[in-house]
Amino acid sequence: MDDYLKEALEIVKAQASVRTMNEDEITSMVKKIAADLKCISSGCSLPESPGTDVAPEKSIKDRSIVCLECGKSFKILSSRHLASHGLDAKSYREKWGLKKGAALAAKALQRERRKKMKDMKLWERRGAAKGTANSTS
Repeated sequence: MDDYLKEALEIVKAQASVRTMNEDEITSMVKKIAADLKCISSGCSLPESPGTDVAPEKSIKDRSIVCLECGKSFKILSSRHLASHGLDAKSYREKWGLKKGAALAAKALQRERRKKMKDMKLWERRGAAKGTANSTS
């Protein structure tokens, strides 16, 4: 087996022990790291922009969202993280061609929040509070 591939596997193995990764992430990371190691050893320079090879539409997954600027995975892209790239949510969506109202959070997290809000039924509480306020006047 190629030395670069062995080294890449060790790096990815260490990364996978720290965080959960799916098959696609593991294979793409191994390929990229092996290619980068080979490139570095042969003396060529790596591209300056860290960017990712993930398509913007596929960056929002069920359990994670991949930052298209740095390639890191999160449950939600916070404004603080986007600020580290000099962006806000609106400019991030525009830059990467995401829909105007696209949530910058994992799909599972969106579902969980939506369910919580439905269970809380805040709109009923607000209506009940207004009704009691109007009847006491």
